[in-house]
Amino acid sequence: MNIAVFCGSSSGFDRKYIDVAKEFGKLIASKGHRLIYGGGRVGLMGTIANSVLENGGEVIGVIPISLSEKELAHNGVTKLHITKSMHERKALMASYADAFVAMPGGAGTLEEIFEVWTWGQLGYHEKPVAFLEVNGFYSNLFSFTEHMAKEGFIKQAHKDMLIIEKEPLALLERIYAYTPPVKKWE
Repeated sequence: MNIAVFCGSSSGFDRKYIDVAKEFGKLIASKGHRLIYGGGRVGLMGTIANSVLENGGEVIGVIPISLSEKELAHNGVTKLHITKSMHERKALMASYADAFVAMPGGAGTLEEIFEVWTWGQLGYHEKPVAFLEVNGFYSNLFSFTEHMAKEGFIKQAHKDMLIIEKEPLALLERIYAYTPPVKKWE
């Protein structure tokens, strides 16, 4: 399985973020899965990529040329794709992915996971969309998605399609068992 992970190009202030990225990377490799990620060598992105590689796994990085030129590209991954734009990057990552996972990150992480979540709601794919919840990082976001459903802006089934787990192994088990909801307009 190809698992696309969206996460920060920073590591955050709490060591727990790094520890969980290492743990998840080790698990991805030990289960024979391949990591698809943003191609960076810094932050949680670099941590999870290195963990997968150190544990014998494969890593496919996808990075736009503008970021690659700033020497942020991880040149030690199994395969590194350099794209012309962020749009190309996201499309290529999505084409590789069998599942999408968000770990802690900033605006880019949110943008990426929300886009694939929207695509899933609209039926453009039937792949799992998940959050590896570390230290309550996304708890306010999950409260807000509940509010969106309560106020009638998303269907409860589309809110509930998000897989949310605190432990990497539990997250993978939920991904394996995923059944997509009915598409938004059906």
